[in-house]
Amino acid sequence: MAQPADVLILPFEPRHRAAWAALNTAWLTEGGFAVEAKDRKAIDHPEESFLEGGGRIFIAERDGEAIGCCALIAMDDGGFEVAKMTVSPAARGLGLGRRLLEACEAAAGAVGAPRLYLETSSTLKPAGALYRSFGFVDLPPRSSPYVRADVWMEKRL
Repeated sequence: MAQPADVLILPFEPRHRAAWAALNTAWLTEGGFAVEAKDRKAIDHPEESFLEGGGRIFIAERDGEAIGCCALIAMDDGGFEVAKMTVSPAARGLGLGRRLLEACEAAAGAVGAPRLYLETSSTLKPAGALYRSFGFVDLPPRSSPYVRADVWMEKRL
């Protein structure tokens, strides 16, 4: 798939706060999910939730507009959890989800992380297909702070 050259994958900056909140609130609402306590903290306090703990946030931006995002949460085993990944409906189908995952994998690989991990919902079929095509494999069920999570996956690096 041709990658749109006009879309940049950038590290989160304070100017992205409003778009970050809007993108994440939108995918939760679109999916019919409640905005849970952990979501609210991540949406309202991205620096504290991700960056201050050693994680990263990536923003897909076109013409100065944020049209997608994804975050990494540093895990105790040295890996990273992929979280809060979404692309605005108007920008879907451009390969931006894959580009965001590539940015996550590159960042994790740069610090020698052993794996990427994620939790998702089986109702998010396109997301599950993307993760599997990117090399994520399903894990056995485990506990999650999210009510919606019923799929657990990892990609060994």
